[in-house]
Amino acid sequence: MAVFQNLQYQKRITFAVMSFLIPLLLWSLVSYVPFIWHPKVEITDPGSVSYLKQGMLLDREIFDRELKSAKEEEKAVPRGEPANPIYLPAPHEVAMAFYTAFTTEPKRRNEKWLHESLWDSIQVIFWGFFISSLIGVPLGILAGTYSTISRLTEPFVEFFRYLPAPAFGALAVAILGIHAAPKIAIIFIGTFFQQVLIISNTTRKLDHSLVEAAQTLGGKGSRLLYRVVIPGILPNVYRDLRILLGWAWTYLIVAELIGSSSGITWFITQQARYKNFENVYAAILMIGIIGLATDMILARLGKRMFRWQQSSTG
Repeated sequence: MAVFQNLQYQKRITFAVMSFLIPLLLWSLVSYVPFIWHPKVEITDPGSVSYLKQGMLLDREIFDRELKSAKEEEKAVPRGEPANPIYLPAPHEVAMAFYTAFTTEPKRRNEKWLHESLWDSIQVIFWGFFISSLIGVPLGILAGTYSTISRLTEPFVEFFRYLPAPAFGALAVAILGIHAAPKIAIIFIGTFFQQVLIISNTTRKLDHSLVEAAQTLGGKGSRLLYRVVIPGILPNVYRDLRILLGWAWTYLIVAELIGSSSGITWFITQQARYKNFENVYAAILMIGIIGLATDMILARLGKRMFRWQQSSTG
């Protein structure tokens, strides 16, 4: 492996597929190979032990004790198979949950279907990140371009970014109510201050020779900002926003723990309460799939919008 050497297209695809297959292989080994990690015993025949039932999961130590006791008393011995705990479903069970979670009706009338919960979460992400970008990107560009604005804003932003966004949950509910607004506010708080600092740092990395050349040709003031600075940093700002969007998904889980009973986090919480852990894993994987698919679409869109950068970087 050579340092900083680009891989061929086929190798890139191969390694990308392997990055998913390796964790799936490890998960399958833990789930299907009994001697790797199966700390429970699934009862297939309770024998003479009255409290045991078929399909029951029992700690191996307890099963061994009951088995030994039944043998000593010459009674019908219980039988069982090695099994994982209920909170670790096998891959095929999670795969089935991808389908059944969308087709299984909620147990309570006031609960929403999975696709409705997902749509609620996507709307919270969109509006929280959109409002954050609407203010944070221009402010970050101005702070990175003008030292006066940088000194005026960044010290406070540096201070505020260390304050945990979830700490404002109760305050957001008290001010904005119990519906989507406080969730959007948490997404905004979690991404806005990071956004200002990252965008300002990206702006400062602009090649100063471009600015000097424009000044030599008479460029100044707002024309210099709009004609040189913004076009020069736009591809990198777009990349930064793709990364920051992932942070917004991270804050979603915390944001949806407050306010109304909706969103994918509410679905996960309810399914965990009912011990439907295969649905929990399926919902978590759905978040990852949606996030990855969104990033891939944005990446492809970025290649189309900034083709000149692709050609200049080879």
